[in-house]
Amino acid sequence: MKKLTTFLGTVLALSSLSAQSFIQEYKNRADLVSQTNITTNLQEFSNFGIKTTGSVNNTNTLNWLKNKYTAFGYSASQIVEDPFTFGSTSSKNLVITKTGTVYPNKYVIICGHYDTITGPGTNDNGSGTSVILEVARILKDVPTEYSIKFIHFSGEEQGLYGSSHYANNIAFQSGVKKLDIKLVFNLDQVGGKLGNTNTKIICEKDTSGQSGNNAASNTVTQQLATCTTLYSPLTTSISNAYSSDYMPFEKKGYTITGFYEYTRSYTEHTVNDTFANVDPVYVFKVGKAAVGAMQHFATASTTAKAAVAKESTPESVKIHPNPAKNVLNVELPDSSAKNFSIEITDLKGYSVLKTENQRQIDISRLNNGIYLCTVKTGDVSTTRKIIIEK
Repeated sequence: MKKLTTFLGTVLALSSLSAQSFIQEYKNRADLVSQTNITTNLQEFSNFGIKTTGSVNNTNTLNWLKNKYTAFGYSASQIVEDPFTFGSTSSKNLVITKTGTVYPNKYVIICGHYDTITGPGTNDNGSGTSVILEVARILKDVPTEYSIKFIHFSGEEQGLYGSSHYANNIAFQSGVKKLDIKLVFNLDQVGGKLGNTNTKIICEKDTSGQSGNNAASNTVTQQLATCTTLYSPLTTSISNAYSSDYMPFEKKGYTITGFYEYTRSYTEHTVNDTFANVDPVYVFKVGKAAVGAMQHFATASTTAKAAVAKESTPESVKIHPNPAKNVLNVELPDSSAKNFSIEITDLKGYSVLKTENQRQIDISRLNNGIYLCTVKTGDVSTTRKIIIEK
C-alpha cells in the first residue's frame, strides 16, 4: 500500500453505539477468530518470500490461498480465478463467492492484495490476507442476507492493476454497473509492528474522487468503527481512503471503506516487512473486528444454530508425531468416526497425499519439509502444520 501521507488530523470516531445494537451471536462468531490460525497464516504467507506480481512466488501464494478455501469447505464453483495482464505481466485475482439468502445478487466485498515487493510483505499485505481468510472460515456456513465476495487482488503494488481490472471489467462494463455492490471493505497493512502500542485501528472513508458516493462511505465507515468497538478490544480513528484496492471501485461510484494500522510500522516495501516484525496479536484483534463488521454489513443470521463454523481446538483433533518420519497418526474426538478424509498439501498449495478413513498414514514417500494436513469430518475441517523430518 502506497501511503505517502501521515495521519495528522485524524479524528476519533464519534459514532453512537446506540445506532447499532450489540448482537451476542455476532460477538460469539467474532470470538471464533483463532490466534493460532492468524499466526500460522502470517508465517506461511511470509515463507513464500517476495511475491512480485507475475512471479513464481506470486503464483504459489495464489495456489496456497485456493487450498485454504478448499480446506474451509468452499466448492470449486465458488472459487474463481480472475486473470489479467498489464504490459508483459500476467497474474490472477482470486474471487470466492458466498451467496446471500435474501439478496443473492447484491454483494458485500471484503478484499486485500496478496502481491508484495522487496520483502515478504508479512504486514503489507499478509496481515490483511490472514484476516480475510479467518472471516471466510468463520462465515462459511453462516447465513447472510447479502452475498459476500472474498477477493484477493494481485498487482496492487505496481499500480492497483488487479483491482482496476476487476472494477473496470467485471463489476463495471461498457458504462454500466454489472455487479450490484453494497460496499467494498478493503484491508491493507493491518499488522502493526511488534513492540509498538497497537491498540487502535484506522477506519478509512472516501473523501476524494467522485463526490456522489462520499456520504454513503462516511456512513458505512462510522458503522465499521462502531462494529470494531462492539466486537473487538480495539479503539478507532477515522481517516481517509488512499491508494489501495478500493480506489478503482470508488472511481466507478461504489461505496468504500477500509482498515489500516493506526501506529505506522514503516516496514512496508522493505526487506524488514517480515514475520519477525509484525504483531500477530494485533492482527488477531483486527480479525475480530472484521468478523463483527462483515456480519453487520452482510446482515448475518442472529440465531445461535447458524454458528456452525467451528474452530477445532488442539484437544479435538490430534495429529502426531510432529515432526514425523514415516507414519502420521490422526486421532479424532469421536473415536468411532468412520467417515473422514485427510489431505496433505505442500506450502505451494499442491496436494501430495489424500486418504480416507485411515488413522495411520504412510508418509514415507514424502520429502522433508513443512506441509499442511487437513482433516475433514462432517461439516468440520481442521488444518494443521506438520513437519516431516527423517
